[in-house]
Amino acid sequence: MSFLINLNEGTQFIIELIIVLICLFYGAKKGGMALGLLGGIGLFVFAFGFHMPLGKPAVSVMLTILAVVSASATLQASGGLDVMLQIAEKILRKNPKYVSILAPLVTCTLTVLCGTGHVVYTVLPIVYDIAIKNNIRPERPMAASSICSQLGIIASPVSVAVVTLTAFLINDKTHLAGFDGYVDLLKITIPATYIGVLAVGIYSMFRGKSLDKDKAFQERLKDPEFKAHLYGDTGESSLIGKKLAKRQWAAMWIFLGAIVIVAILGYFKELRPVFEVHGKMKAMSMVDIIQIFMLLAGTFILIFTKTDASKISQNAIFKSGMIALVAVFGISWMADSMFGVHTPMIKALLGDIVAQHPWTYAIVLLIISKFVNSQAAALVAFVPLAIGIGVSPGIIVAFASACYGYYILPTYPSDLAAIQFDRSGTTRIGKFVINHSFIIPGLLGVIVACIFGYLIAAAAGYVSL
Repeated sequence: MSFLINLNEGTQFIIELIIVLICLFYGAKKGGMALGLLGGIGLFVFAFGFHMPLGKPAVSVMLTILAVVSASATLQASGGLDVMLQIAEKILRKNPKYVSILAPLVTCTLTVLCGTGHVVYTVLPIVYDIAIKNNIRPERPMAASSICSQLGIIASPVSVAVVTLTAFLINDKTHLAGFDGYVDLLKITIPATYIGVLAVGIYSMFRGKSLDKDKAFQERLKDPEFKAHLYGDTGESSLIGKKLAKRQWAAMWIFLGAIVIVAILGYFKELRPVFEVHGKMKAMSMVDIIQIFMLLAGTFILIFTKTDASKISQNAIFKSGMIALVAVFGISWMADSMFGVHTPMIKALLGDIVAQHPWTYAIVLLIISKFVNSQAAALVAFVPLAIGIGVSPGIIVAFASACYGYYILPTYPSDLAAIQFDRSGTTRIGKFVINHSFIIPGLLGVIVACIFGYLIAAAAGYVSL
């Protein structure tokens, strides 16, 4: 493969980009850990074929994923997550008429608190039960709930996406005036995200035909077996009326307490330990803060609630988190290697375009997110390049919500779960695949969040209107 090093830089970049895209497409198709493992192909070709100096994997991001997932999985193993879900179910069942608005708000909030959108799986059967028993088209709250559970990631104080983006912006040589990190980012993303979620909920209240006006549904309803299946008992998934143990409540409060402490330390920088680094005094980074307090949260839950440690690695949150960890490992290392070498060339070609049309940053980030099926991985893959070619840090903050684009094709686990849980068949994949139940809520939520993110960032002085 020695002939590869004799090609001009543009040709080398095109070949390398094709290799990366093939790895991403095939990895997404295979699912699971394949996305991260296939990064090895790209790295092998880059190193042995192009003799390219390899970059570095996003180790701090990976360690943060490990810490947050460990704490969240411990919360689930302890039963503390059931407390949150019981409270959420009570809110939804008391207001069934507005389930299309409340359900996405609830799933988004659970994600904000837990740092992962995978908590939505337990909520979906409850949302379906409320909708179908109140003659509400299940597609309305089901699709919205799945979408908004993922929208909440960029607004979570313990999500890897937020920590990742903060680290890139803080370490950027072109420091954003007035931006001091973690909490300043959340001041933009939290309100922008919830406005986007509200837009999705309002739209969802009126989408599709009502069940009594849906002729195809009414025709299927004549089948006794379908009707029995449709309105079958879902009480096994309900937490209403179940008395939860004090240790479960204790686990929830320990976890939430850790999040509150993290937020306080993020806001009051002077409360963090200060160390001398290369002759300069620096406060402990928020990456380290989150890692420490997530590990502490998991530890205290284990000690004070007598949780069986062997159950932690067996639950859904831990397994999905480890898949994300491997994905970030392979993708970040491969992307950092390729873009690190070619950043000057890319800047010369695209720098002026992005400077004149900053919205193009959001579109590219959205597309990359679909390729990698991860907000953190999308940020790891693209933000360093965007900074390198001159994208304003203010634009990166304003359009933070654009890192969620994996609803474009209905392949993400939470979307597939929503389809499976909706026994009415109204939440579905269309004939042309792209016309599925999640595409409009997803685009609407992200676009509205980006618009308001830009307006809030402008009010903060990060960008100009």
